[in-house]
Amino acid sequence: MVGLFRQTAGAFDVHQAFADHARAIFGFALNSTRDATIAEDCVQETFVRAWRARDRFQSQRGSERTWLFAIARNVVIDELKARARRPTPVIDELIEIEAPAAPGVETVHNRIVLSGGLARLSSEHREIIVAIHLDGLTYQQVSEHSGVPVTTLRTRMYYGLKALREILGEEEHQ
Repeated sequence: MVGLFRQTAGAFDVHQAFADHARAIFGFALNSTRDATIAEDCVQETFVRAWRARDRFQSQRGSERTWLFAIARNVVIDELKARARRPTPVIDELIEIEAPAAPGVETVHNRIVLSGGLARLSSEHREIIVAIHLDGLTYQQVSEHSGVPVTTLRTRMYYGLKALREILGEEEHQ
């Protein structure tokens, strides 16, 4: 059965793509949906869509990872829209408890775009941006943990943010 899905050399190989990118796509979907079960469903749907569209993948237009993340972004957005349309059952006890406000669609969309942009960065750039801006660590703390000099970390931050701005600028134009 596995041999049935083998591709010719140079074509999209769903098995290898899953091995290479499923974990990162799951992290992206989990960060966007805040639900592990839904994130798993999003990963599965991403690879189903990729398999169905495998003949449209063009490596000269972008990397396999970028293509898969574009598909994943659409899957997550579709899931969030579908979830927003589903009615939530109301229980009398829940009415009395004031629940924190759910993030708006724009907030979720911004989180998805940012996660997708970060996923397209190199690991060095992504790690320093996340550590400093999202985790709230100082350059000194990151330096002590990683063994990388603070000046190198600052340089990575500069070029990482520059690349992220370019990526997010591309996202706006699409």
